[in-house]
Amino acid sequence: MELFCREYGEAGKPMLIVIHGLLGSSRNWQAAAKDLAVDFQVFCLDMRNHGQSPHAEPHSFEAMAEDVIAWMESQQITMASIMGHSMGGKLAMKLACENPELFDRLIVVDIAPKLYPNSHVGEYDAMRKVDLKSLKTRTDAVQVLEDAGIKEWAMRQFLITNLERDPTSGGYRWQINIEAIEAGQSEIEDSPLLDGDYFDGPCLFVIGAKSPYFSVGEDELLVEPHFPMADFELIDESGHNPHFECRLHFVEAVRDFLIG
Repeated sequence: MELFCREYGEAGKPMLIVIHGLLGSSRNWQAAAKDLAVDFQVFCLDMRNHGQSPHAEPHSFEAMAEDVIAWMESQQITMASIMGHSMGGKLAMKLACENPELFDRLIVVDIAPKLYPNSHVGEYDAMRKVDLKSLKTRTDAVQVLEDAGIKEWAMRQFLITNLERDPTSGGYRWQINIEAIEAGQSEIEDSPLLDGDYFDGPCLFVIGAKSPYFSVGEDELLVEPHFPMADFELIDESGHNPHFECRLHFVEAVRDFLIG
């Protein structure tokens, strides 16, 4: 598995590996990564079945962790900080706990080590309702998603980032591997951590106050046994995607944590 990577910043600076969320890609991190590249060498990866990385089964935390470790070996990276959002946050937790010799700091963006049941089922169904063979424009696809029940404008725009031109047919195709991702959905919804897993290095959990994904107080109790040095940064005006909803605040918090 040769993961696609967008790289920002100069060699020789402290390294930061960034892992996107479910149905996202490294594209979602371009603006924040460019900001962070002032102080860090930033590597934004596309996970398997996402973005420009290959499609492969299974879509599991174990397989994705192996992909990241193999990528680090190919790049001869022996120490870095790691940051993950949503699905990527869960994966980053797993990687840090299982490979503390490779990661000096951990940043988790708006996710907790717990079960999130029945997530994204509506999105998969809506995406399948887009008739790719007859689709004329991306605007038409957005309308299909809305008619299929995706009522939030931001979610429709997020999903449509996965729609691309097929160089063979000239029509459209979904860049993500919907079938593989959906087949692994039950595992991705659950926590990737076992009871004894922990990482005793510095950790930062960045939380969107308007997001339903992290319950302040309750979920902090789930974090602490695994990450005893965890700090929490609450961004009042943000939902689930603080890296672009409140990018300046987010970048400042991440930079202060990594430099401090």
